Amino acid sequence: MNFDQAAIRAVPTNIITGFLGVGKTTAILHLLKNKPANERWAVLVNEFGEIGVDGSLFEGRHSKEEGVFIREIPGGCMCCAAGLPMQVALNELLSRAKPDRLLIEPTGLGHPEEVLQVLSAEHYQDALSLQKVLTLVDARKLSDPRYTTHDIFKQQIAIADVVVGNKTDLYQAMHKPLLEEYFADNASPGSRVVFTQNSEISIDVLDGATTALATINEAHHHHHASQQKPLLSEQPFPDVGYLKALNHGEGFESVGWRFSAKHVFDYKKLFDMLSNINANRMKAVFITNKGVFAYSLTTDGLTEMALTKCTESRIEIISESLNTNWENQLIDCITS
Repeated sequence: MNFDQAAIRAVPTNIITGFLGVGKTTAILHLLKNKPANERWAVLVNEFGEIGVDGSLFEGRHSKEEGVFIREIPGGCMCCAAGLPMQVALNELLSRAKPDRLLIEPTGLGHPEEVLQVLSAEHYQDALSLQKVLTLVDARKLSDPRYTTHDIFKQQIAIADVVVGNKTDLYQAMHKPLLEEYFADNASPGSRVVFTQNSEISIDVLDGATTALATINEAHHHHHASQQKPLLSEQPFPDVGYLKALNHGEGFESVGWRFSAKHVFDYKKLFDMLSNINANRMKAVFITNKGVFAYSLTTDGLTEMALTKCTESRIEIISESLNTNWENQLIDCITS
């Protein structure tokens, strides 16, 4: 074990899951904003793409001085390869942060049952206290069989202690009853559904032991290629000043780029370009000639958030099919 078990015991731990673009990262940012000032919270965040954007986004809004510690695992489901990438990252995070609470955000295309299996293994039984599993859902998607028939979506519902119907400000009259009916038919006994907008989840929802462990006894292990390879999120830049990475799985593809800080982007051209991306999901942090910004694109449109710092520009796009013109469009936005 790579952390001091005597110093780290029974850390309240929550998994916050949900499909692509449902508001998981925004929910965690809201929770961090409202955490007790005297507590140290740690966030282990997993991304489908190879580049990794969420770590930069969190660090651009919260710092270690505020009691917030971040560790990122890009490149697909964190529990692959017998959970080794996840265990290495989690051990390092626990040792560094010695947190009062741990939040874990699997990728929207990850396998939450197996993440929970890793966390409940003997290795962590004394160190972690597994509490409520939260699954965010956009009830408007329940009429789309690409969601309701997807194995990952079904796992996310089955494992939830609390199903959070998010984005209620965008619902029509039938959407809440639709989620309540789907919940009644598919969620585990003892779970509950709550509704919110803008991912504004109360800290109180996190408390209480999870009952999700009872639902994963028959979980089947999945197989991906081993992730024991150098991460592009950590590689040095070539002379051209940027790197590109691809990934695929669960019926989706991702493409991402890292740009050295020497590349500054034209704010207006970049915003226009990002606004016109046709994809299931996009996340980015960019250094522009008007400051540092984070961007998030879902089917509801593009949002922008100012950041206090950013060491380099990063972007990940997830789609059922990729556009080969995106790279040239991004490069055309560079001013220097």
